[in-house]
Amino acid sequence: MSEVETDLAGALGAIADTEPLINAVTNNVTVNDVANVTLHWGGLPVMSDDEREVGDMVAAADGCLLNMGTVDEAGEATMLTAGGAASEHGLPLVVDPVGVGATPTRTRVATRLVEELDVTVLKGNHAEITALSGADAEVRGVESVGEYAEIAERAVSCAREYDTVVVASGETDVVADAEGAYELAVGHPMMGQVVGTGCMLGVTLATFAAGIELDRPLEAALSGAVGFGLAGERAATDGSYDGPASYRIAFLDAVAGMADRPPESGNERIERVLSA
Repeated sequence: MSEVETDLAGALGAIADTEPLINAVTNNVTVNDVANVTLHWGGLPVMSDDEREVGDMVAAADGCLLNMGTVDEAGEATMLTAGGAASEHGLPLVVDPVGVGATPTRTRVATRLVEELDVTVLKGNHAEITALSGADAEVRGVESVGEYAEIAERAVSCAREYDTVVVASGETDVVADAEGAYELAVGHPMMGQVVGTGCMLGVTLATFAAGIELDRPLEAALSGAVGFGLAGERAATDGSYDGPASYRIAFLDAVAGMADRPPESGNERIERVLSA
C-alpha cells in the first residue's frame, strides 16, 4: 500500500466536470492517438504546434504536453514557447523526452527542456529517465534497451535534479518524486506491441494533472499511470482483439469506458519501494 492515496473515480469525475483543454505539441507518428485518448479521458485535445500561435493557445488551455518524438529545429522553438506559456500561466506541463540519449541532438534538446521549463511531470521510458539522470543508458532509436535494475533510484535522482515528478514507464512503471519512488503493478504485455502507448501515457498524465489540483502532482501522476495501466488490462480481458491493431482499438475503447465504470481504487496496485 502506498502512502499517497489515489482516487481514480474522483479524478475521472473531476476531468469530466472540468473538461480540461490540453495542448499537445507531439510527434507526427501518433498525433491522432494522442488526441483521441485525451478526448476519451474526458479532456479536450488541441494540437497546436505553430510557434506563432502556440503561446496563445496554451494560455487558453488547462494543461500542456511536450513530446519530442519527431522534434526538429522549429519544433524545439515551439516547445520552448509552449512550455514557457504553461509556466507563465501556472498550468501543468508534462515533458516526454523521447529518444534522449540516442543522439547528441536529442540529449541537448531534452536537457534544455527540463532545465529551462517548470516541468510538472517528466515522463520517459526506463532508458530515457536513466540517461537524464546522468547514468549510462542504452537507447536504440526511441526504444529502451537493456535492464535497469536501479530505475527507482534513477527516477528519484531525476526528480530531485529537475524539481519534478518522474514517471518511468516500462514492464514495471515507476513514479517518483524527491522523497521516494513507487512501483505500479498495472498494465498488460500487449501495450508494448502498439506504437504510441508511451505518447498516450504522456497526454494521459497531462489530462489527469489538469483535472487534479496543481499542488498534487504526485497524486496526479500516480492516478494517471494506474488508470492507464488498468485500461490496458481491461482492453485485454473485456475487449475483443486478434493482434496489436485490434488491441489498439480495444484500448481506446477501454479508456473511453473508464468514467462509466471506474475502478473502486488503484491503491492496491501501488507499492512504495524507495524512501529518501
